[in-house]
Amino acid sequence: MDRVSDKNRPRGKLYPPIRPYSQQMLDVGDGHMVYLEESGNPQGIPVVVFHGGPGGGSSPTMRRFFDPEAYRIVLFDQRGCGNSLPHAVVRDNTTWHLIQDIEYIRETLGIDRWIVFGGSWGATLALVYAQTHPRAVAYLALRGVFLATRAELEWFYGGGAGRFFPELWENFTRLIPEEEQGDMIKAYHKRLFSKDKTEQSLYAKAWAGWENALASIDNPARPIDMPGDYALAFAKIENHYFTHGAFLDRDGQILDDMFRIAHIPGTIVQGRFDMICPPTAAHSLHRRWPSSELRMVHKAGHALSEPGIAAELVQLMDKLKRQRETLGL
Repeated sequence: MDRVSDKNRPRGKLYPPIRPYSQQMLDVGDGHMVYLEESGNPQGIPVVVFHGGPGGGSSPTMRRFFDPEAYRIVLFDQRGCGNSLPHAVVRDNTTWHLIQDIEYIRETLGIDRWIVFGGSWGATLALVYAQTHPRAVAYLALRGVFLATRAELEWFYGGGAGRFFPELWENFTRLIPEEEQGDMIKAYHKRLFSKDKTEQSLYAKAWAGWENALASIDNPARPIDMPGDYALAFAKIENHYFTHGAFLDRDGQILDDMFRIAHIPGTIVQGRFDMICPPTAAHSLHRRWPSSELRMVHKAGHALSEPGIAAELVQLMDKLKRQRETLGL
């Protein structure tokens, strides 16, 4: 592996693509097999990446935020999505099952503590995981914060974001009879979980397309057609989680429980014009989290691929690799 020195490397530039040195299907119980991979340096700083959705799946691009000589990079696909099996299944698939899986992965890999890196739903899961297992988390690197509150779901599925993208909102809502449009999550749930596979596919693509069309600040308000298998897992699993309030005990639970992890350091990277997860959630989280830093990226939306967000995250991880001893890793 050719080393790219920090001195000669452009700040915030993604690292070159690398291949995993280990890949496996991990039996986590309940009939679920979770895809797990490791890349980078086996003796490096352990960092685990939580993908978004729920139901989005991991991507090889996610390895590129970390210096492969400095980090032991752990990626996995949450239950039912990506390469995990069975595909698009919501049975025994809740936030608490995922927390259990993450701990099983950590123990299986023999990792004592790690950095947790996640955005959007991945940030939600990272916060709940840290609040449940604070001793396992050395640092939280979060992007595009989603706190899984009713207010956030109402913003995105109740017409708030639609005020900025009325033509896309019309495309999303026109598939639902007017009398059901007061609860779009419930209306889509009825159709995503129907017995008609053609109907499932139609509504899955509409659900995934609405969210993905709003992810980037540079998207010219055009619908995005998603591959059928990806859309089905993304839509069914995400809708399942949102129908059940992300399986949290109460609305606002994450902010209420921030006292549990007040001592854990972390950084929040947030797009100023994030239409999916507006910055108010990141700001509220930062105010409840004394050990956090908030980096607002002023010309950016939601996506991990936004240039400003990607640059901030790479710079953050480059800084953390020089703090290995301080972090106790």
